[in-house]
Amino acid sequence: MRDRNFLDAIMEFEQQLETLQQQFHEIKKSVAHMVEEYQSLQIENYHLRRRLDELTKAAETSEHGEKKSHLDIGEGYDNLARLYQEGFHVCNVHFGSSRKGEDCLFCLSFFNKNA
Repeated sequence: MRDRNFLDAIMEFEQQLETLQQQFHEIKKSVAHMVEEYQSLQIENYHLRRRLDELTKAAETSEHGEKKSHLDIGEGYDNLARLYQEGFHVCNVHFGSSRKGEDCLFCLSFFNKNA
């Protein structure tokens, strides 16, 4: 009789180990996905910073070589609208993060304020 209880305990322990192993594999997949997304965001951030530097340098000098003191406000608004259309938040709450195709009330209220 004692052997039967011991065998049941071993089988239950084996089942728990299999469940833990399955959970571990799911966590590993999730971490791998997050690392891939992190790498992608780093690359995207690098490209955006480079583009921002290019735009800033271009805005500093006009076609005639004269210095501008600041960017044209309409141009900045257009750039934010373009970023929003490309799927990024432009609101102060989630600025720069992906909208994943959904509209954001904060971003839309920002555009309504400036319209």
